[in-house]
Amino acid sequence: MASEGAGLGTTLDTIEDFLARKRIAMAGISRDPANFSVKLFEELCRRGYDVVPVNPKATEVQGRRCFARVQDIEPPVEAALLMTSPESTETVVNDCAEAGIRRVWMYRALGRGAVSAKAVAFCQAQGMQVVPGQCPFMFLPDTGGVHRLHGFVRKITGRYPRRACS
Repeated sequence: MASEGAGLGTTLDTIEDFLARKRIAMAGISRDPANFSVKLFEELCRRGYDVVPVNPKATEVQGRRCFARVQDIEPPVEAALLMTSPESTETVVNDCAEAGIRRVWMYRALGRGAVSAKAVAFCQAQGMQVVPGQCPFMFLPDTGGVHRLHGFVRKITGRYPRRACS
């Protein structure tokens, strides 16, 4: 199934619309500063995003107040980047719908990442924009070597998102 994680069916327009939001939640961010989720968090903050950490087991991440659930965030966010397990993703997308968050990105680089077919279907049924898979680093301007290479490989293999047809 295309929505199972390759990000197929996701358009470049949807990705750019997500990245145009400047206040986003990052659900499932790790408390371990060496974790990839923290590196992505730091990079988004460096680029001017107001990233709000969400982890029910933390009160602070990288000096920022951490929320247990996206519904608790004040003021609210415009989008949510999920760094969760697929099983947790199913709960978090329900939380996003309850909080009025209409844009969700289920992170994926290797393995299953945060992608859950059930969660993708829920988002689609709710009319939420969803990016099921992909690594945000591939779509950030002037990104580093390995991320640029990852994007290039996806382009030549036909797995890089394209613009929506008009």
